[in-house]
Amino acid sequence: MILDAHGHVGTWPDFLIPDPTAEGLVATMDRLGVTAVGISHLLAVGPDAERGNRLAQEVAARHPGRFGVWQVYNPHHRTPLVTDGVWGVKLHPDVHQCRLDDPRYERVWRLGLPVLAHGQTDSPWSDPAQFATVAARHPDVPLLMGHTGLWPNGFARAARLVADHPSVHLEVCGSKSTGRWIARLVELAGAGRVVFGTDACFLDMRLGFGRLALAPLSDADRALVQGGNLARLLGKGLP
Repeated sequence: MILDAHGHVGTWPDFLIPDPTAEGLVATMDRLGVTAVGISHLLAVGPDAERGNRLAQEVAARHPGRFGVWQVYNPHHRTPLVTDGVWGVKLHPDVHQCRLDDPRYERVWRLGLPVLAHGQTDSPWSDPAQFATVAARHPDVPLLMGHTGLWPNGFARAARLVADHPSVHLEVCGSKSTGRWIARLVELAGAGRVVFGTDACFLDMRLGFGRLALAPLSDADRALVQGGNLARLLGKGLP
């Protein structure tokens, strides 16, 4: 089983996405053997979280078993959230310019669902240190650090900052990630706390999958990273 924790459908105004469709994503998934992808619609990340979340749900309904939905929460609009039929909640503090540890996210943490949040080293909105703060306040909420801090100069620091917070998992997508860094994060954090993601359709899923496929990992560790850890976190939330 291969589960991609971090995906999208839709377009973005200043980023070229050659194929923003769910159908294109499914075709690539079939080619690679990816079982399912957790998606948030880029309209939801951007100007209209409520409508974008509905579109993501429609995509998942058209392709049963292939997509899980990360419903986007915009803290400025107090987006309605559901607890059934989703993988969890997607937060993008940098787009919304609201710090991850801001009280306006409290209703998200109270849901108790898994949360995938953009994490960016040295960002005033989503630096990995804020993941540690949130995890200390809400240790029962499974929290995925999207991109593990994004920049290579922050990968190891991100792992160190959340070392004492087992609810935080390091999600490895990003154009700066490599197979060797994935293996290094497994060494630093343990194979049980590293989660595969590609950021498709922003980034080419084939590249993200290739990094994992060629990473110098044992078979047991690779199985955890490529799907076992996310399946455990989601439990019955799997499609």
